[in-house]
Amino acid sequence: MILAVDTSLGTAVALIDDDGTRLSDASAADPLGHAEVIGELLVRALDETGNGSIDHVVAGMGPGPFTGLRIGIATARTFAMGRGIPVVAVPSHFAAALTAIERDTVTGQFAIVTDARRREVAITVFEGTDADGIPNIVADTVLVARADADEHLDRIRRFDVETLSAVDLARVGARAVAARRTLAGAEPLYLRQPDVTVPGAPKKVGR
Repeated sequence: MILAVDTSLGTAVALIDDDGTRLSDASAADPLGHAEVIGELLVRALDETGNGSIDHVVAGMGPGPFTGLRIGIATARTFAMGRGIPVVAVPSHFAAALTAIERDTVTGQFAIVTDARRREVAITVFEGTDADGIPNIVADTVLVARADADEHLDRIRRFDVETLSAVDLARVGARAVAARRTLAGAEPLYLRQPDVTVPGAPKKVGR
């Protein structure tokens, strides 16, 4: 089995088997309450699948806000460390793209658009899937003012996504593992640095 965890928008947890079939999933749409619900959602998803062996944990790497995104990534890494299994890093927009392609049968170029707060959105442009069944990126993720999004896309069809499917995130991760591909590095895709910074050293006061 493969476990997937994502907190780039709401909070989503899912398990699939080795052929991509959904075994369980649990989610909450609240974009702020990740820490309060992720443990409960994880337990719920695991309880539905019994005692099967989990071989990989897929972590949604964003784009997303700093605080929320790191909760899901930390959960995925901690779970994997406890079981001694690998973490598979997957950009979260890949899940939404797979949903659009395989559930909504979208063809041609399209954009996944998610809220980045501060009147901005994160945009990634895709077109179809590649030979491994992984959504094919046409234009990398960028941060754009919400008011300028349509102009930036220049008539490319857009999908404004408010929740992500952890099941589809797991499917992308499974396909990456099968193809021995790395889709993301270890660093989350925050797009914007956190507001809180570590204070510098205190200034020396002369005598």
